Parts: sequence; structure tokens; C-alpha cells
Amino acid sequence: MHLIDEIERELGKQHLPMVHVGDTVEVHYLIREGDKERVQLFVGTIISFSGRGIRRTVTVRRIVQGEGVERTFPVHGPRVKDIIVTRRGDVRQARLYFLRDRVGKKTRVKELLGDKVRRDKALERDRRAAVAAEEAAAAADAESKGDKA
Repeated sequence: MHLIDEIERELGKQHLPMVHVGDTVEVHYLIREGDKERVQLFVGTIISFSGRGIRRTVTVRRIVQGEGVERTFPVHGPRVKDIIVTRRGDVRQARLYFLRDRVGKKTRVKELLGDKVRRDKALERDRRAAVAAEEAAAAADAESKGDKA
């Protein structure tokens, strides 16, 4: 079983966003239209997580023209470019399936406020800066290798 865990660790994304059930998120998802590719946003509330390791998925729900729409995204999938938290949710359950039965303003989740949220935002900002610096260094390294060849 340890071998599978090691393979999953190698193949999965190195930097995952700190998201929890109840958070309102923007999922940046790569879609293909003909021969073009573009990033489309899916903004909604996380109602559940499923699986573990590289098979982990997140289910996001939003209301579109009065109709509930749920979409399940693989967290480690190559088409999921980024998951950005816009609001922290203060919930006490691991799965928010009860939101399916609610309509209108009753679908809102209470917002989590305070020091913990500020600390999480600062950590996320630092993590994103580190990832951007890492990518820039990798691009510079690849460019310098290209010049030498």
C-alpha cells in the first residue's frame, strides 16, 4: 500500500488550496471549445469532499436562474487550474446536502470571521507567491538551458 501512496504523491499536485466544506470558492476550470481552450469560472459553495489522495474530489453547488447546479471536480485533475476561496463558511457538518432542499436566502452559509481566517488568508497569499516564484525560476532555468543547447 505504501507504493501506491508514493506514486500518488508524485503524480498529484504539489500545492493544494486550503479549502473546507462551506467555503464559497471560484474553481478555475479549463474547457475546450473546438480547437481553443479557455479557463471558465464556476463560483459556488463547497458541499462535500469525497475520496482521498489523488482521487479526492470536491462537489461545488451554485444557483443559476433559480435552479441548483452541482458539479464535482477532481482536485488533482489537470483541467482544474486553481481553486480560490472567496468566503470562509462557518458550518458544523462534513456534508451540506441539506442545502439541496433550500431555496432563496435560506441557502446562505454563515461566514467565518476572525483571526483564524486572517491567518489562513496570509498563509494562502504566501503560498501563492512561493508557487509563482517557483514557476518563474523553472521558466528561467528552462530558458537558460535552451540558450546553451
